[in-house]
Amino acid sequence: MASVLLLNMSYEPLGVITHKRALSLMMRGRVEAACEEALELKAASHILYIPKVIRLRRYINVPHRSIIWSRKAVLRRDKYTCAYCGVQVGDYRQGRIVDRTDFSVDHVIPVSKGGKNTWGNTVCACAACNQRKADRTPHEANMKLLWEPKTPRVTYLVASGEIPAAWKTYLEVG
Repeated sequence: MASVLLLNMSYEPLGVITHKRALSLMMRGRVEAACEEALELKAASHILYIPKVIRLRRYINVPHRSIIWSRKAVLRRDKYTCAYCGVQVGDYRQGRIVDRTDFSVDHVIPVSKGGKNTWGNTVCACAACNQRKADRTPHEANMKLLWEPKTPRVTYLVASGEIPAAWKTYLEVG
């Protein structure tokens, strides 16, 4: 089934909708095309063109959605980059290419010392740095964080599979 990217009036991605829902919004005048690329739907007597990206004509306020903490989300937030030494996926280290399985989540303040599973207390760490830091704070281990861990500002729209080229302008693809 063909999908269409729906944008708010401010060009902020709101979600992915079916081509039928997009057609309904177009017929009621609620949206306009945001790109030249279109899906071609063949009917018995004519062809319908539905843009691959549509934008609402009126702004809708989307309340802040809480972002749920998880180990996987911390690794994605930090882009699989060690917060202590900066090594990242694809780097060459110790005779091999670093991959995602070489990273884990480290508690800045260890759980044994009252640290919690929160956005501000967890970072992505490579195995070597995580082992070196062990059950200590970065200060105790004489290690420095390269950045301050923070709660992500937005909930990201998750699109899987082949992402249409027309969508990439509006989505953070990486």
